[in-house]
Amino acid sequence: MAKNIKIERAVIHIHATFNNTIITTTDLNGHPITWKTPGSVGYKGSKKGTPYAAQIAAESLARELKDYGVRSVAIRVKGTGSGRQSVVQTIKASGIRVEEVKNVTPVSHSKGRR
Repeated sequence: MAKNIKIERAVIHIHATFNNTIITTTDLNGHPITWKTPGSVGYKGSKKGTPYAAQIAAESLARELKDYGVRSVAIRVKGTGSGRQSVVQTIKASGIRVEEVKNVTPVSHSKGRR
């Protein structure tokens, strides 16, 4: 990883499922910078789906973002998993300014016709 790159603003994408929480950081153009999951910080099996595991992954991501010089982020949340809120709170508590939090979970517009 080339951590000599300095980025002021970034976008954090949180994909929260019932079994895992994937946190990806991109620059404003959508190019990936770094990512973390509970599995990458040592959690295995059903523990990956817990809010605490998502919090630990977010703390690790926040430390890495500070190395890149990120000062503010916009957060995009997708999914209904239990880790979504704990990741947002952890990023806010890390000292990185959160400009916006947006829910981008896809919603079906069909009326259940068969």
